[in-house]
Amino acid sequence: MSDACGCGHDEPRPEGEEEHEPEKLWQITEIRAAVAAGVLLVTALIVRVTGGPDALGMGLEVAALIVAGYTFVPSTLERLAKGKIGVGTLMTIAAVGAVLLGEVGEAAMLAFLFAISEGLEEYAVTRTRRGLRALLSLVPDTATVLRGGREETVPPTELDRGDVMIVKPGERIATDGIIRTGRTALDTSAITGESVPVEAGPGDEVFAGSINGTGVLEVEVTAGAQDNSLAKIVRIVEAEQSRKGEAQRLADKIAKPLVPAVMIVAAVIAAVGSLAGDPRVWIERALVVLVAASPCALAIAIPVTVVAAIGAASKLGVLVKGGAALEALGRIRTVALDKTGTLTRNQPAVIDVATANGATRDDVLAVAAALEARSEHPLAQAILAAVDRFVPADDVDAVTGSGLTGRIDGTSVRLGRPGWIEPGPVAADIELMQHAGATAVLIERAGTVIGAVAVRDELRSEAHEVIAGLRRDGYSVAMLTGDNDRTARALAADVGIDEVHADLRPEDKARIVETLRAASPTAMVGDGVNDAPALATADLGIAMGAMGTDVAIETADVALMGEDLRHLPQALAHARRSRTIMLQNVGLSLAIITVLMPLALFGVLGLAAVVLVHEVAEIVVIANGVRAGRTRAPIAATPATLVPVAAADART
Repeated sequence: MSDACGCGHDEPRPEGEEEHEPEKLWQITEIRAAVAAGVLLVTALIVRVTGGPDALGMGLEVAALIVAGYTFVPSTLERLAKGKIGVGTLMTIAAVGAVLLGEVGEAAMLAFLFAISEGLEEYAVTRTRRGLRALLSLVPDTATVLRGGREETVPPTELDRGDVMIVKPGERIATDGIIRTGRTALDTSAITGESVPVEAGPGDEVFAGSINGTGVLEVEVTAGAQDNSLAKIVRIVEAEQSRKGEAQRLADKIAKPLVPAVMIVAAVIAAVGSLAGDPRVWIERALVVLVAASPCALAIAIPVTVVAAIGAASKLGVLVKGGAALEALGRIRTVALDKTGTLTRNQPAVIDVATANGATRDDVLAVAAALEARSEHPLAQAILAAVDRFVPADDVDAVTGSGLTGRIDGTSVRLGRPGWIEPGPVAADIELMQHAGATAVLIERAGTVIGAVAVRDELRSEAHEVIAGLRRDGYSVAMLTGDNDRTARALAADVGIDEVHADLRPEDKARIVETLRAASPTAMVGDGVNDAPALATADLGIAMGAMGTDVAIETADVALMGEDLRHLPQALAHARRSRTIMLQNVGLSLAIITVLMPLALFGVLGLAAVVLVHEVAEIVVIANGVRAGRTRAPIAATPATLVPVAAADART
């Protein structure tokens, strides 16, 4: 909560207190106090209406004032001792002033309504905070682990790195790990927002909270309970929630100077009015003005919205790191997309083989595989997957930016990009491959070109739908890639992107993003590692498929935890709606202050009426902010035929 607002519980929470947070509205201390004060006030009204003793009516009103005032007066005095002046200060002064003027009933009504608003604010914040922490409840209470050749049931907190968990069908995975034996379909919908099960087998990573579908798994633990992906997400988001967005800073900028300014104005009204007229009348009006100008609704308008929106985003598989990131996401008008791993699945495959000089398809692939067997390049995996058997070449050397050289049975062989190796008889084939959006590599044996291999990546099945949706919603879309221009433009045409920037190094991407930012607020979507300079340069960095990737989660402002690109427009729409709610709250809060102050100054509204209007407005602002916590159900992706498109051309 903002320090400008004395109405919220903005002091740091003791560690572990979240375990005792109220779950029901009636469990909120302020709400219970308000109910008790309300009963006392109604009883006092009945006593006065029925002609009962004035002393009894007065006693009931005093009791109501004490009960309701206890919810904010002590905390106000604590803040004053620390030099903090907030809305609670205004309310305390107004209540004390009303008592001095003999209006105990109105002072009690002020305290009663203020206690209600405090309670509703606390409920809104704790409810949305629980929504985020609910991720931790996805971890089961126990886990089965193999120790000493026997299966033991232990709490997840006792799992250590290297332990082997046994996960049966239907069970949730207790912590992050790597599958050692077994195959299954994992339900990750509660974490990533994707409803389609993910096939997993030996060597695949699995994350805490996922549900094992079909097979028994042996999973080697890679993170303890305090360091697994779910705990990390909650920790990062809660730490980042203190970062304030532009709209929240606007509320703070207005509220902080407004509080002392209102106190000065009220003092001037009381002093000048007392000299010109009845001191009692003008002191009372000064107190009413003090309450009318209270910016509590303004101060709580944005924090409630931010907490609600971030909690809701986490349920969609979108990690938003604080109010600044949420507000920036809502302002984005240009989206720059990396190609490999964002628009494509980063799973290149061989789609064509051209031959020359008497070589066969198998000859070309055999030489290519022999060289690539010593390479970690993504294209290597595609070529190796296209052959059944291969014998690694000898004396293999990588020529940076060009290709590979080596020897097979004493014969020199080369593999590399066009330009480093002259295409000769396969020049026409190379051109067709590149026009089709593939990366082409040439194969040479004993100084003679024997063929070329075309490799291209798999376009995400949802990519065309997402790009069309972004453009329909008014976003400008650009693609940034290190691919050669011809390959990049072929992919862009397939997916519907007009603005293409190709042959880019990481620093070039950052420069292009800077140019895009000059025209409109820009988000960069990438993998969070290779695109780090561009992610940092953009108004907002968005990491794609970041579940379990420390660098992506920690460096990006927003992380899409799943692999479905449709989370991107969903996140943008959610942020735009949340930002609209923020601005609505700020506008309403300022309008209330603007209208109430002159009405209070000229005596049109009394203390009770001003308090009632102000606190009702506060309730409306809180309720409106909570709306940011409502989202549509996570996307229900359906398996689709993958469309092959261009792979990363790291040889260029």
